[in-house]
Amino acid sequence: MAAEKRTIGMAMDYSPLSKAAARWAVDNLVKAGDRIILVHVLPKGSDASHKELWKSTGSPLIPLSEFMEMNVQARYGLAPDKEILDVLQAASKAKQVEVLAKIYWGDAREKLCEAVDDLKLDSFVLGCRGLGPLKRALLGSVSNYVVNNATCPVTVVRGPTA
Repeated sequence: MAAEKRTIGMAMDYSPLSKAAARWAVDNLVKAGDRIILVHVLPKGSDASHKELWKSTGSPLIPLSEFMEMNVQARYGLAPDKEILDVLQAASKAKQVEVLAKIYWGDAREKLCEAVDDLKLDSFVLGCRGLGPLKRALLGSVSNYVVNNATCPVTVVRGPTA
């Protein structure tokens, strides 16, 4: 019996921790034939020329090859990290996975959970900043919110400790 193809979401803000989570997912979770969707959430105040058109549903799904073009990145107000895009492109070729990107605007906690439902994700991976209890209580933890509210399994990847 053939394994079912899965759709795996990855929260991406190009911080060291989100890049570590993406690397972990590629090395440990992604299998041949899977689909990876990089989920970006920009703050409400971010200026993007197409934001008004897609503010409630997010951008259309953007194939990795198109997303790697500078003019596409600029159009959405993103400055992706070439290194992590290269890792994903290599995984795409080596494991025969489809890699797409989607951009949302708003509160990261809410939009990441919304993405899980909208994109019908089978699994979701995100990094953790490792806030202490006080900062987590004051600032709120995106990863904690997603773990408790997402409708699919969530993996939180801790970055290297300094």
